[in-house]
Amino acid sequence: MMNVDFRVNFAQTAVCGLVSLISFVLLSAPALAEQPLLNINDALDLSTVKAQAVAMSVVSTDETPAIRMESTPDKDWPGITIHLDEHLRYLSAFDFVAVDVRNRSDREIVFAMRVDSVSVDSVDLKKHTNTKTEQVTLAPGQQQTVRLSLNRKMPTRLKGRLIGMRSNPGGLSDEKGFAADSIEQIILFVFKQPYIQTVEISNLRAEGKFEAGVWFDSNRDPFPMIDQFGQYMHDDWPGKTHSQAELAAAVEQERIELAANPTPRDWDAFGGYAAGPQLATGERFRVQKYNDRWWLVDPEGHLFWSHGIDCVNSNNATTPITDREFYFSELPKPDSPLAVFYGQAGWAPHGYYHDRGTYKTFNFTGANLFRKYGADWRSVANDHCHVRLRSWGMNTIANWSDASVYQMKRTPYTLTSSTGGRRIEGSSGYWGKFPDPFDTKFVEATHRQIAHLRDDANSPWCLGVFIDNELAWGDETSLATAALESPADQPAKLAFVADLKEKYDNIQSLNAKWGSEYVSWDELLTEQTSPNVEKAGDDLRAFYSRVGDEYFRVCRDAVKSIAPDTLYFGCRFAWVNERAVRSAAKYCDVIAYNRYEYSVADYTLPDGIDLPAIIGEYHFGALDRGLFHTGLKPTDNQQARANAYRDYVKGALKNPMWVGAHWFQYGDQAATGRGDGENYQIGFVDVCDTPYVETIEASREIGRTMYSLRLQHYTSRGQE
Repeated sequence: MMNVDFRVNFAQTAVCGLVSLISFVLLSAPALAEQPLLNINDALDLSTVKAQAVAMSVVSTDETPAIRMESTPDKDWPGITIHLDEHLRYLSAFDFVAVDVRNRSDREIVFAMRVDSVSVDSVDLKKHTNTKTEQVTLAPGQQQTVRLSLNRKMPTRLKGRLIGMRSNPGGLSDEKGFAADSIEQIILFVFKQPYIQTVEISNLRAEGKFEAGVWFDSNRDPFPMIDQFGQYMHDDWPGKTHSQAELAAAVEQERIELAANPTPRDWDAFGGYAAGPQLATGERFRVQKYNDRWWLVDPEGHLFWSHGIDCVNSNNATTPITDREFYFSELPKPDSPLAVFYGQAGWAPHGYYHDRGTYKTFNFTGANLFRKYGADWRSVANDHCHVRLRSWGMNTIANWSDASVYQMKRTPYTLTSSTGGRRIEGSSGYWGKFPDPFDTKFVEATHRQIAHLRDDANSPWCLGVFIDNELAWGDETSLATAALESPADQPAKLAFVADLKEKYDNIQSLNAKWGSEYVSWDELLTEQTSPNVEKAGDDLRAFYSRVGDEYFRVCRDAVKSIAPDTLYFGCRFAWVNERAVRSAAKYCDVIAYNRYEYSVADYTLPDGIDLPAIIGEYHFGALDRGLFHTGLKPTDNQQARANAYRDYVKGALKNPMWVGAHWFQYGDQAATGRGDGENYQIGFVDVCDTPYVETIEASREIGRTMYSLRLQHYTSRGQE
């Protein structure tokens, strides 16, 4: 994810379903806080639970009965299906379906819960649309609650009025509505692996009291729903801003609070560990292994672990207003000083504004900073960012941040650039097609686009440079098949065919290997279909590696051409396979991942690769502060969010390969969403620049202790 990004992951996607309007009777009836959906005990008849590619047994751990599932290796969709009795299907009174799961394997696993509102015979997500799925990655021994939100069907009177948001108030959904009152089965499964996976599931339940509120009251018009500060109007919560006076008062209150919590005493000017070992000094940041752990080393020669935050800027809550002016109770008049925060945008890779051209926006973050700090708000806010980060125990301004902030050279920073040129036409991905590294314009554009970073990249405050973000690496044959599915003039296709010509004496030899029937090499070029992957797999995988190698070589060379001593951080993997990582390892100084999980303590690089790695993005969110979407990793409330943050970073510190972790992002997104609809509660501050106290305290704890934690000796499983 980036400052303009969203990852698709079936864990977060509600797909179209058969839905029913929630009845007045159900909504007005007293709601239970929790409803068990399966009575797991020694008397449970396991024959009533449908198993697929798993062995089942009932066990008791810490006096909690659970169903233990042991998967069959190399079988699709190993899991169990639980059919709900008629009286359990009507869950309109609840917010979530939840289950507790523990990984009893000695390897990381991916566990998922799927809820269906019709009975189906397969868990293959590609075959059914009336489903919703949530997933979690679990380290060995880790226990986690998997919680799936129950969306509500949009009342007819609101159809077409709630637009442009990833998640709507009241959990309302139109085309992607899911029937909370007609759930028939729940499927709990792990992803296919060549080895046995063992998990224990317990306490399957519906939970959370659903509040109908204004959105289901036919006698009330819920619009406008956003106040002058960009906050939701139909609710109140701790920390909500109610007036200009409250904004002004917050400035002095935070000044006192920050003064009471200065930079950790054992940090040097860069945020490195001044109290730790003295290593060789230098002009730039570098990587070094110390006591079998990878580290960054700052110019003063001190160990440095990058505890940072993305999107340190003043536009995080910029939102489209075109077609939605009625959402807002008070937008500035054209002659208002706040009118400068209107803007135009066209970026919308997904959602309502996709392919609608230019739309009008309003920047609530900037407007509130103006209200808070006055006419000189930008310089005041920029200075404040550095003071805040140090007080919060952070030492890095990470990706997508405002140059006017990091160019103050007071906090180490990362830079980002992108590639250019032609894309591989046969490829696909959430963020677009994969770049073609064999295109001469790819090389030219990549070097041209990074050139403007020369001065900032050569600063001693620069940690390193990323190029690109969350590319669609697919499986280990995908880029090769994509090349073959492209037009005859596709540079990657021409390179692949040239390789095949060099390997095979003639087209007949290729046909014998692939089971194909090409008449000539020219036909292979003009044909836009992929071969039998089983038969052509060796050649497809070999060319996939060549694509990866060429991509990372060009990007590495671009970074080193402007800053030879600057670290190259790679492309921020989100979806990736081992073959792509091995290509990255040949050229990257540090391998970057965007890891939206609850733990990274046990994450490892492929066998044989010993390199440092950095986490470019992660976050957690909750729904208790007036926003409608938790982001990619939900938590119950702000304290739970803070706890998840603390646990995540501690896990990263215990892992020898990670040299840093960067939270996405500095400020909440707009309640009404950005261009692609993202409207996540993922900030360290809200739309009014008010810090989230719980998360700030967790961050400070990390900052005060991270160096001592990292230097301690841990077992291979990350336990003290």
